[in-house]
Amino acid sequence: MGVKRKALLVAVSAVTAVVMGAGPGVGADAGTDGVRGAVVPEADLAHHGHVSLWSDQLTVRFESENHGPSALADATVRLTFSVAVAAGRSLPANCLWGGDRVVLCRTGQLRAGARSQETALDLKAVSRPVEAVVQIDTAWNGGASDPNPENHRHRVLAPATGDPYVF
Repeated sequence: MGVKRKALLVAVSAVTAVVMGAGPGVGADAGTDGVRGAVVPEADLAHHGHVSLWSDQLTVRFESENHGPSALADATVRLTFSVAVAAGRSLPANCLWGGDRVVLCRTGQLRAGARSQETALDLKAVSRPVEAVVQIDTAWNGGASDPNPENHRHRVLAPATGDPYVF
């Protein structure tokens, strides 16, 4: 019985090694063309700005900052809104609609220690909500690892006071 268990363990280990060996190696990702042992860049991306809501006007202003140590060729910021936003509103050139309540904005190239230009969204809610929640997150960062994901994930509650709520 012990021999059969050892043989089964060896067989399972061999299958696991083959399956695991078929994927990218440790430290590799899709951006490294599957090269084993390739180093994944590290970039601490952060987003800072404010959200305000007054009547049906929803405004978001933000900048992205790369705390390094590696540069980023580009990154995509996702903004998700809890309230329906009127279709047809124009967006800044670096942004596009990702859905009924989602806007995606690219940062452009960010050297380590650099900030993006400010992105300003002036949107109109379908109704006159008493509050709106805006979630800000990094949707894509070029495959870099981020040692501090908490500074690029925000959830902001903005009551309809017209005051800026900072993130």
